[in-house]
Amino acid sequence: MKFTDEHEWLTLDAGVATVGITEHASTQLGDLVFVELPKIGASLRKGEGAAVVESVKAASDVFAPLSGEVTEINDAVVKDPALVNSDPLGKGWLYRMKLAAVSDYDALMDEAAYQKLIG
Repeated sequence: MKFTDEHEWLTLDAGVATVGITEHASTQLGDLVFVELPKIGASLRKGEGAAVVESVKAASDVFAPLSGEVTEINDAVVKDPALVNSDPLGKGWLYRMKLAAVSDYDALMDEAAYQKLIG
């Protein structure tokens, strides 16, 4: 599992990354009430807005951690946004994307670096 400084996490399987927000991010946001995901087939560029999560406190963009094409979305979190709060690193994943350059994955933070970031 890798992490970004924008509090997204990724896992990689055969060039396809599963993307979600970290437990830290879901805790900071509070109880989610709305999730908007990218469309399947959408081309995302690293750093651009890919999804939106909204809590009773605020709405927040989820940024594309790497460039690639969306191959799947998690409809379960659209129907039940609380899944992102209850299981952010598991059933609360947001979308999957085929990476444009799989080698970019290695440049992201590992868990130790992310834990240092959030202090």
